[in-house]
Amino acid sequence: MVTAKVDLRSDTVTKPTEAMRAAMATAEVDDDVLGADPTAVRLESEVAKIMGKEAGLFVPSGTMSNLISVLVHCDTRGSEVILGDNSHIHIYENGGISTIGGVHPRPVKNNDNGTMDINLIEAAIRDPRGELVYPTTRLICLENSHANTGGRCLSVEYTNRVGELAKKHGLMLHIDGARIFNASVALGVPVHRLVQAADSVSVCLSKGLGAPVGSVIVGSKSFITKARRLRKTLGGGMRQVGFICAAAFVALKENVGKLEGDHKNAKVLAEGLNQIKGLRVDVAAVETNIIYFDIEEGPELTAEKIYKNLEEHGVLVMPEGPYRMRIVLHHQISSSDVQYTLSCFQQALTGVLEANGN
Repeated sequence: MVTAKVDLRSDTVTKPTEAMRAAMATAEVDDDVLGADPTAVRLESEVAKIMGKEAGLFVPSGTMSNLISVLVHCDTRGSEVILGDNSHIHIYENGGISTIGGVHPRPVKNNDNGTMDINLIEAAIRDPRGELVYPTTRLICLENSHANTGGRCLSVEYTNRVGELAKKHGLMLHIDGARIFNASVALGVPVHRLVQAADSVSVCLSKGLGAPVGSVIVGSKSFITKARRLRKTLGGGMRQVGFICAAAFVALKENVGKLEGDHKNAKVLAEGLNQIKGLRVDVAAVETNIIYFDIEEGPELTAEKIYKNLEEHGVLVMPEGPYRMRIVLHHQISSSDVQYTLSCFQQALTGVLEANGN
């Protein structure tokens, strides 16, 4: 099999740059569980500052950062969180808020743009007078950008309205900001404005920004103090973690500026795919670095067959169903990679159809 030339499975597949490796090799470290690792402290402080929050905490993954955040806000078993039915927390995080935290999810329909209707969110809030039989609503979760709707961006205005609703009912607001910098760049809005209404934010550094590992949770000092204890409980204390944080710091400084190029490449790729007979892409919905597209050329042309054909030519993508696929752009995909991918897709569709006698 050909060694992969173009890996479009996710923006989590990037390799550390030379600058990251150099920073890791020379990082100043100490025991982070004891709060003494200077590189970790510097990264946490920088991310908190960028996000406009008081404090930050480095954790191994976005799943852990969301889990910790939900459990800090919902510190009584039987609490309930309102979140999108198509959100990452609800679908892709092993149901951890329930299995580990005893928190009940209250899903609300995600629209095609990643939002939830404000009136549906409010209708999902439990009436406190029914506390004898209902879970207690304590938290609302948003996701920005919203991965499963194709990297769609939630506006400042929308997020602020949800924040106002949360305050009206005495609730907290958490934002899963796995790709919050992508949303910031796409909207042309400073990232701290996008999360101003939130009580906590999970900021992933290993997706669009290309760090090898890690996320930072940000919030108030008291929130982060509780989060630090939960991180230890969940096994997320990693001692001399500064060498990982050093790579993340490089990603934060060098790769935010590359996101606009990723978005442009995604748009070019989406437009090109949409011109290939048998594929359908909602090009207008491609706002950041994620593309979903459907296969329409008969039942014999499946995502699995296209995937295998592309793999033989060194292009890796993600099947999302029998006739649906996902592509994610990142800073290690060039414009020439995009053109190569388009040519491979054209060849793949032609090859699969000819193999089936069409």
